[in-house]
Amino acid sequence: MLYRIQKVGEKLEVPRSTIRYWEKEFPQLVNPKRTNGGQRRYSEQDINNLQKIKNLLHHKKRTIDQARIILKQGNVDVGKIDWTKQSILITGGTGSFGKYFCKIMLEKYHPKVIRIYSRDELKQHEMRQKFGEEKLRYFIGDVRDVERLKRAMEGVDIVVHAAALKQVPACEYNPLEAVKTNIYGAQNIIDAAIDIGVKKVVALSTDKAVNPVNLYGATKLCSDKIFIHGNSYAGQKRTRFSCVRYGNVIGSRGSVIPLFMQQKKNGRITITDERMTRFWLTLDQAVYLVTNAFCLMQGGEIFVPKIPSMKVTDLAKAIAPECEIEIIGIRPGEKIHEVLITEEDGRNTVAYNGIYVIMPNLSWWERQNYKTGQRLPEGFVYTSNTNDTWLNVEDLRRIVYESYTVEEAPASRLLSTIHQLEESKIHYHCNLAAN
Repeated sequence: MLYRIQKVGEKLEVPRSTIRYWEKEFPQLVNPKRTNGGQRRYSEQDINNLQKIKNLLHHKKRTIDQARIILKQGNVDVGKIDWTKQSILITGGTGSFGKYFCKIMLEKYHPKVIRIYSRDELKQHEMRQKFGEEKLRYFIGDVRDVERLKRAMEGVDIVVHAAALKQVPACEYNPLEAVKTNIYGAQNIIDAAIDIGVKKVVALSTDKAVNPVNLYGATKLCSDKIFIHGNSYAGQKRTRFSCVRYGNVIGSRGSVIPLFMQQKKNGRITITDERMTRFWLTLDQAVYLVTNAFCLMQGGEIFVPKIPSMKVTDLAKAIAPECEIEIIGIRPGEKIHEVLITEEDGRNTVAYNGIYVIMPNLSWWERQNYKTGQRLPEGFVYTSNTNDTWLNVEDLRRIVYESYTVEEAPASRLLSTIHQLEESKIHYHCNLAAN
């Protein structure tokens, strides 16, 4: 049924001039049909959207720009990503995460195409030999180059931003280079994605961005803030940005495991502080967190997995129980314990389907999703030393010395997060409904 503008004004209790003004300011939400004589005819959907606009502007006292952002965030496609129709770009695609992401995507999701964006031609050559070129495309480029990013994003639906300078000592010694890649690079990703019209962007963050004590963590904190505010920066365009935040990844190049394996040959393992604890997760968990973030994201969230902790001394015992452990003192920029959620973030966090979702405490944010999420208790923090789930020496030894997939190791406590996700029906294809 269609309604005249006079009838719509009566329903909403606003003058016709106001309806015309809202129609002009929200053209994507209010689009009445026209009669042959040019008169407006509004549908039920038009009226529902006008009611939402009125509620935001008149009752919640939001500005036009804020209302546009809030109404844009309504994640109508949550849980309905058909990966076979998606074109994906991953920056830093030749890194540990990027290669494993491509492996899982090709095996499980079968996207239209994955574009690998990185600076290293040798690593791209090695990836080409391993994966071939049937669904992968290889772009040489730097996230510092916004024009190259725009060219790489042409026709792309989804962007995974994994490129970063990550080595703490290298960032400390080359601070301006870390800023150029981790901060300016983040800005370039946002600008390019908005200009090209990418639908969704998920950026990889780190526990070191929480209460940072080194330059790497500080640059990633800035990057996180930039991506969250990218949702308001997008204005009327529909590009959405979110982050995932996790701890140390088993099997990544930055893992301490290769160092301990090398030191084992000399009969002596060096540890900076015997009290040290760390969060720990597999590459499988990291990839699943990212794919689920794309399915769940409204725009502006930081997704944090529930993952186990481990003591660095236990890791040393698991790798080289016969070796002497030498305590060499904490290094500059190093923490004894890691933090994934601060007390301040905890006030805006919900536990939802086996993960934590940190929601932005900003004027434009109005939650559409996570309605069944549980608020966390006052004073909640998520730190590696107060975690509920721990890996013992046996778990760590199995991880280091056994080569297995997620399905082949159900006994390991490391897989608790994956099991929780499966029990919550967050599966590979994200077949879930919005709550």
